[in-house]
Amino acid sequence: MKVLGISGSLRRGSHNTKLLRAAAELLPPGMELVLYADLKSIPPYDEDDDVGVGPSAVADLRAALAAADAVLIATPEYNGSVPGALKNALDWVSRPFATNALRGKPAAVIGASTSLFGAVWAQAELRKVLTTIGATVVDRELPVASAADQFGAHGELLDDELRAALATIVEELVAAVAVAAPALAA
Repeated sequence: MKVLGISGSLRRGSHNTKLLRAAAELLPPGMELVLYADLKSIPPYDEDDDVGVGPSAVADLRAALAAADAVLIATPEYNGSVPGALKNALDWVSRPFATNALRGKPAAVIGASTSLFGAVWAQAELRKVLTTIGATVVDRELPVASAADQFGAHGELLDDELRAALATIVEELVAAVAVAAPALAA
């Protein structure tokens, strides 16, 4: 089984990408996290360009989502909300609405921020967007505040409570996959 991990940060040393890698370590045997790393190439959404499979970068993201059993998104918080590049990508994949690749797909949202709030507003906004698109969203958050101090030299989460909270979210996402699998296969 495959979880598609999407980091809402474009930065090379992203704390949110580290958070996804930490989540990958918590997946049970037989599940893998595949990191989607091409968010930067998604063009601004334009309905005039949304014909057929759309631009190649969008077609690739749609295919990656369709091939995944679940989605785990790690988001930073920009100006109290979701980063524009991430929201733009979700706008693309939300179409066509009735048959989009996220419809019925289990999804979870986590987030890291250098602020003291740990991207809680962005996570709430992102859960709302994913629910509107039709994903089955785990109703839990993981605010990783002061993110620059939360990861070790190898990208591991240093705080035991954060690791335990991340493990809980991963467990709930895995459980959602087990519930959704028969419905998505039908």
